[in-house]
Amino acid sequence: MSGCQNTVICTFDHKSPRISAFDIHDWIFEHLHVPENAVNMVQIDGHRRQVYLKFAELQCLHEVLHSTAGQYEYKHENGEISHVKIEMAGTGTKRVRLANLLPETPDDAVRFAFSTYGEIKENQE
Repeated sequence: MSGCQNTVICTFDHKSPRISAFDIHDWIFEHLHVPENAVNMVQIDGHRRQVYLKFAELQCLHEVLHSTAGQYEYKHENGEISHVKIEMAGTGTKRVRLANLLPETPDDAVRFAFSTYGEIKENQE
């Protein structure tokens, strides 16, 4: 999970209209009040309606999370308002699929291999 350090995910309402990359950049810097030099990377996942913001410093990430309390609004050009959930990347439950695993592989071996990434809640065949 080292790739998710200093990163937040902004998840836009799935029912909202699509937002251009230019409008997202404008929203980040003018509405969230994030200085340009504080962001190392912006990645947009249009299908999931998510924007990943990788900050240069952890301090700025915490300031954004604190000032927004994990939620914010985006006002579209047509006046419609979309709710945006803001949270740290890499948190929460993840579902992982393994392909081409031998049927004889014991569940304990899979659990052990993934235990370095966190707690395994469930294992299905």
